[in-house]
This record gives sequence, C-alpha cells and structure tokens, in this order.
Amino acid sequence: MARSLLLTALSLGAAALPASSGSSNIKNIVVLVQENLSFDHFAGGLDYDSSIDGPQHPQYCNPANVSLPDSPQVCANPIAKNIASDDPNHSISGGNMQVFGTYHPVSKAKPGMNGFISEQRASYPKDDLARAAEAINYFTPDHIPVFNSLAQNYVLFDRWFAAVPGPTNPNRAYLTSGTSHGHGKNDDDFLKSALPQKSIFEQLSEKGITWKNYENSTQSSPAFLPDALFYDWTAKNAKDNILPIDQFYTDAKAGNLPQFTWINPECCNYMSMHPPSPINMGENFVKGIYEAVRNSPQWNETLFILTWDEHGGFADHVSPPTDVPAGDSLTYTEAAGDGEQYTFHFDRLGVRVPTVLISPWVSKGVVQHAPGSGNEFTHTSIIKFVQELWGLESLSPRVDWSPSFGGLITNKFRDDTPERLPDAADF
Repeated sequence: MARSLLLTALSLGAAALPASSGSSNIKNIVVLVQENLSFDHFAGGLDYDSSIDGPQHPQYCNPANVSLPDSPQVCANPIAKNIASDDPNHSISGGNMQVFGTYHPVSKAKPGMNGFISEQRASYPKDDLARAAEAINYFTPDHIPVFNSLAQNYVLFDRWFAAVPGPTNPNRAYLTSGTSHGHGKNDDDFLKSALPQKSIFEQLSEKGITWKNYENSTQSSPAFLPDALFYDWTAKNAKDNILPIDQFYTDAKAGNLPQFTWINPECCNYMSMHPPSPINMGENFVKGIYEAVRNSPQWNETLFILTWDEHGGFADHVSPPTDVPAGDSLTYTEAAGDGEQYTFHFDRLGVRVPTVLISPWVSKGVVQHAPGSGNEFTHTSIIKFVQELWGLESLSPRVDWSPSFGGLITNKFRDDTPERLPDAADF
C-alpha cells in the first residue's frame, strides 16, 4: 500500500489494519516500558500532525470539585514541569474518581474524564489549584525533543490504552502474561516471584526463542524485581536470562541481542519518568536505548516498541473502553478514597499512554488512531503481535481481544532513520 493511502486509512480509522507480510522482516523485538505518564500529559502537545488527539482542541478542563456543578474549571496548559511537585494517585479506586468522577462507578457508567483535579486535591489537600493543575497540564515538543523526534520518524499511537486502570505492576503483568492474576496493586507477590500464570518469557523458552530481561529496577529504592521475575517459573528456570542494563548496551553494540529483549528502567528517581524522576533524564535514557538499537548490527531486522506502563494519575481526555474481556476470572478488592470497598473485575482498560513503533520497516510520521476493528490497541497488543510472529498460543482472553499492529510493518526498508536523536531539553 502506498504511504499516502496508508496515512489516509490510519487518519480515518475506517477499517481494521490489513494483514502484512512485512512482519517477516522482523527477527528481533526490543520493548522498553517507561513509567507513569498519560498520553495527554506527555504526548498530547505534539503538533507535527494536526490529527493527534491531544488536550487542546478544544481545551480540556476539569472542575476543581467534581461534586459541585458550579465549581471553577481548571484547564490543561502547556506548562508541565520537568519534575512534578506531586505523584498523582494511580490506584484503581483513585482512577475511578479521575475517570468517572466517583469512587464507585456503576456498571456501564460512561467515563467523563473529569475527576483528575478532584482526586489530585484529595490526595494532596494543599488548597492550591495551580499545584493541582500539574496533573492536567502537558508538555510541548520543545520539552520532549527525544520523543518528538521518535514520533515524527516512526509510528505514534494516539489510542493505545493501558491494560489496567491502576498501578505499575498489574499493568506490567498484563504486558508480559495477559493477566495480573487478580492483582490490582503493587503487592508483595511481585517481590517474591509468586505469580503462577504462564508468561511470554516461559512461552518463548518453550518455543526455543531466545530472550533476555535487561534491568536497572533492582537498583531502585525501594528495589523492584524486573518484570520477568514476577513469575514463579522464571525464578525456578530462567534466572540467568535476567541481566543488568549495562549488558544491554554491550550486547546491542556486538549484535548479540536475543530475539526478544525486555527492558526495565530504574524506578522512581532517575530514568523512568515516574515522579519525582526528571522528564529530561528519562528522555536521555530513551535516547540511549534507541541509539544502541539503531546503531546495532541487528537494526535491519529489529522492531523497537516504546511504551509506558500506566497513566500515573495524570489526566487524559479520551475515555477508555469499559467492556473488555478480563485476563481471567479473578477479581480485586480495595478500600476506596471514601473508605468503602470497591471490587474490580478487570473488565475495562486503563487510561491512554504514549506508544511508538520504531523500525526501518515502518513508515515515517504515521499517527495511528483506532484500529477500526471495534477493539482498541492496548498493552496486550504486544503479546498478540509476538504470538503471530512466532506462532505462539494465546495466553488469555484479553490477548485474544487485543488487535495486533502487524499491519503497520511494511515490506519497504527505510534508509532515512536517524542514527542519533536530539539531546533532552533543559527546563
């Protein structure tokens, strides 16, 4: 398909992405999952393509108090800070308030996306609307030159939703196994390799496909296990596949990356972008990963996927899907902000997060909207693509539901992909 026709189809979102023989050009996959930024907050201010669905057309606002109809409006402005003053609530029940304007949404409730300021003020009751507005403000292209360059040179998704409307580790479990096995918070099971379900890492090993989880997460304070070590199987059978992040750069330079590379950043002070990590430090980390992949001998056969695990409590104006298959039949219950219990059935997606497909086999400057299949791109779309590429069985009903992005992989090799990206901004 000619690039002009592809761009038209993507802009309209009128049909499902076509199957593509271009996927056969991909022999190696690299996945980097950064931390805790919504699409609007981080990428919604990109302006190189007017079709990008950001918070400014029209200007996105939330009431200062969602319970008061005449409450003052707090509107999104392009003045996000390099280091956020506060770490917004990103629990499942806090997300309920942000998305539905209540801690206890009824079945089939329509997300109003109008409770972000209310929840920020409840979490940080400083009676400072300007400070609370940091949860709804967004970055400009000048703030994020690394990501801006990646988006302009590759494929940006503006309708990619987190798998769970909650915190990091349940999303990372969905990213790597298609379910969180009933976990809705970052509990101790993630620190003890206690998750029993089959992961993509176990699947790949069964198929004889090489993989490594390069990580800096064990250097975090407090330390987190890298994603592959969430699982009992990995702890018992594949600990040697967990390597420090420095080894990634060595292997990339030598052309020794495995067929499947998974990267965990440090969290949450330096490179992950999770508050209080500086955005520009995270940008330079992404730049380093990209340049290692781009200048590796394996580049010509590589797909690099950059995404974020969840929205981190930062605002987004697009309503997530609310009727999707769960990964399994397990539920999760927690005390909401009002002290009452809330039970979640994993039957809706989280808030949009930034995602980019990076490869010499994808078209330049494509903005991918909805896939047109009736479903939505989400974290388990990565597993869906990996299944298709290497002939793996489905891991869960959520993976079955998720659309693949294989149709975005072309048969036209590009020789214009940048070897270097701009340095991060100083702001």
